[in-house]
Formats: sequence, C-alpha cells, structure tokens
Amino acid sequence: MAEFTTYTPDTASDASKPLLEKSQKSFGFVPNLHGVMAESPELLEAYQTVAQLFGRTDLSETERQIIAMTNNRLNGCKYCMAGHTSIMQAAKVPEDVIAALRDGTSIDDPKLEALRVFAEKMNLSRGWPEESDVEAFLAAGYTRKTMLEVVLGTAFKVLSNYTNHIAETPVDDAFAKNAWEPEEETVS
Repeated sequence: MAEFTTYTPDTASDASKPLLEKSQKSFGFVPNLHGVMAESPELLEAYQTVAQLFGRTDLSETERQIIAMTNNRLNGCKYCMAGHTSIMQAAKVPEDVIAALRDGTSIDDPKLEALRVFAEKMNLSRGWPEESDVEAFLAAGYTRKTMLEVVLGTAFKVLSNYTNHIAETPVDDAFAKNAWEPEEETVS
C-alpha cells in the first residue's frame, strides 16, 4: 500500500489545519483517521459534514451506531470497529448490543435487530434490498425516511472504511483496548 502521513494541526496544510483543530476540540485529540484524511482537505471536510448530518437524523445514538458498526464489520474496518466500540461505550450503548455488533450476531431487541438486518442487507446488496427486506423493515416500525438515513450512514462509513483500508490507519491509543479483527469472509 501507499504510505500516508498522519497530519496534526501543526503539520497539515492551511486548508486542513482548521478541520483538524475542529477534530481536536471534538475528541480531545486528533484521531489518526482525521490526520490521514487531512491529506485531502475535501475528504476530511466531507467526512466531518456527513458525520454532523448523520448525527442530526431522527435516529438515536444506538441506532446510528448500529448502522455504522454493521458497515464497519461488513467492510472489515479494524480502525472503525475499535473507534466506534469506544464511542458506543462512552454513549452507554448496552453491552449486549455492542457485542452483537462486533460479532455480527442478532440483537435481542426486535426493532434494533430489524435495523441491523436492514443495514446489513443494504451493504451486502450494494443498495438493492429485496422487497421483503423493505417490508420487514417498515413492519418493525421504521419509515422510508429511516431507509434513507441508512443510506446516509452507509455513505459515512464508506468514507472512513475505505480510507482506512488504503492508508492502513493505525488504531489510536484511545481505541486500542477495543481492537478487532475481521473474520476472513468479511474482507476480500
């Protein structure tokens, strides 16, 4: 793979510097992902903007993390699995939900499980779910708007997962306790 620099506010371009300062303020440190993305200020700005928009949806923190983690796992992203596990722990997402998302197993709550399954179907079908998938999702109490929010969350994770794949972004010390390795079938 190509080697990527992990920029800091001190080493970044003039265009990326304020974006990394925003990351520093939000997280208390500059995540390595953001430092790598700073190579392209447009990518880093897009990532931060999509993250902000995804955070404004009607979905709860747990629901947003279900979409993110399902994509992280299916895309085999070690960095994001560790990072989002830490985010979920800080947000007090129930431990059984976190474990299910890390393992790719069912969530006990039927509505949350329907969201996990739909996010998985969207990822695996590349946005072509079966009519029965849509019907099951709507029957669980979600809406057409929620379907589009799954698309938004999936796009958010493509930006970070694919960046981490090509850059082999090192997991931050803050996330290291939640290291994760993909099963072979999730990565090709």
